[in-house]
Amino acid sequence: MLGAGARQVSAEKVPAPPDTRTRPPAANYISWVALALMTTSSVASLRPAPTMAVYGLAAVFLYLLPAIVFLLPTSLVSAELASGWKGGVYNWVALGISKPMGFLAVWCQFAMTIFYYPSLLGFVASTLAYVFNPALASSGVWTALVIVVVYWTGVWVSSRGTKGVAGLASGGLIIGTLIPGVVLVVLGLVFLGQGNPSAAPMTADHFLPQWAGLASLVLIVNNFLSYSGMEMNAVHVSSLKEPAREFPRAIFLAMGLVLLIFILPALAISWIVPAETLSLTAGIMQAFDAIFGEFGVQWLTPIFGIMLVTASLGGMLTWLAGPSKGLLLISRQEGYLPPFLQRLNKHGVQQNILVTQGVVTTVIALGYALIPSVSSAYWLFSVITTQVYLIMYLLMFVAAVKLRRSHPDHPRGYRAPMLVSLCGVGFAASLAALLVGFIPPSQFGGGNEGIYFVIVAGGALGLGLLVPFLFYRLRKPSWRQPEAEEVTS
Repeated sequence: MLGAGARQVSAEKVPAPPDTRTRPPAANYISWVALALMTTSSVASLRPAPTMAVYGLAAVFLYLLPAIVFLLPTSLVSAELASGWKGGVYNWVALGISKPMGFLAVWCQFAMTIFYYPSLLGFVASTLAYVFNPALASSGVWTALVIVVVYWTGVWVSSRGTKGVAGLASGGLIIGTLIPGVVLVVLGLVFLGQGNPSAAPMTADHFLPQWAGLASLVLIVNNFLSYSGMEMNAVHVSSLKEPAREFPRAIFLAMGLVLLIFILPALAISWIVPAETLSLTAGIMQAFDAIFGEFGVQWLTPIFGIMLVTASLGGMLTWLAGPSKGLLLISRQEGYLPPFLQRLNKHGVQQNILVTQGVVTTVIALGYALIPSVSSAYWLFSVITTQVYLIMYLLMFVAAVKLRRSHPDHPRGYRAPMLVSLCGVGFAASLAALLVGFIPPSQFGGGNEGIYFVIVAGGALGLGLLVPFLFYRLRKPSWRQPEAEEVTS
């Protein structure tokens, strides 16, 4: 749609980098184990656990399926692209398809964060409620207030060019993911070992989810968002000494670790909290509150709440500046955004983009106050986030196939095996997840399906396709910035 009629981009228009980039100096090599741990830290999180805990033992299958048909293809395909071409997803899609489609891809990578922040901070609000008053976890007004205050605080921090934000996010893997996850699983096992019954059946006949139409499996769409971001980690493939042999090892180790971090806490929650009372935003804290109460250490609940919040805020600050910076660089070079959105403050930060994004985020946050169920609002924002991001992945898979065919001899540090098949599986899985997202989950029965479809379609297609199309059609030659080449990422 966006690039209809646009000419195929040639290698001369988007120059390829020198061949020497496929082998870094020896001092820059990292081990495949280190890469696996880096990948795990950037993907794994406890936040989606309550969503899958609703399925009980079937959560194992529902995590494994998208890992095979989505996580594995995106990991291997993006590794080949990153080891052959600099510039990230914009350059890959611009070279493989067209520059307008490259803009659409990098726009979707940025635009998904507009709905990602309300869902992430909705989780933060519900978790923070257990520090003060657990009853606030179901309050839409409290949730909206926390989203607005925390987001604008993050904009203020990011606009000052504060250093060390990435370090905060890295520490979050241990503080807010591994420690709480291990504690939850261990205490859950002790809980079962004492003879307490599991809230969800754990028999073999419950390994596959009960089929009641597509609506019964819609929550699996959230797993695609959980596994996303591999295209950003793929840039490290060229830092491996033997990418062809070591990268698959790193990916399979990372997949195993990520699945453990996702699956075990989800099962632990399903042992402790009945599915019918489980909140998608506060489910983790419900489980901690119940299990700590069982062992007489309920005073630990707010402490673990603060640990989870710290990790989430570190991740938010990292995401806040990253995707918008990439969009800024491309827009200054090609003139895709108006000058107002391209301006930098005295710290070299794209403050106008962050503020404009903040205004939209504030409006979206009001959805928590207006939608009766906090869990329903959380799901709506999560599914819109996933669908916008999946548009980018669809473009990436198409670009990878075209680049393999149009540039078969271009130097690549890593060549994905059976690339066309991988792209076919990844494309089909991404498209299926995008379409399934338009169906209301059976867990939220009773709502108006028409209203649900309009909200999801308006958010995903409007933000993911219509807005970048308008920017592209209304662009002017004066929007290009001659000094764009000097701006560093």
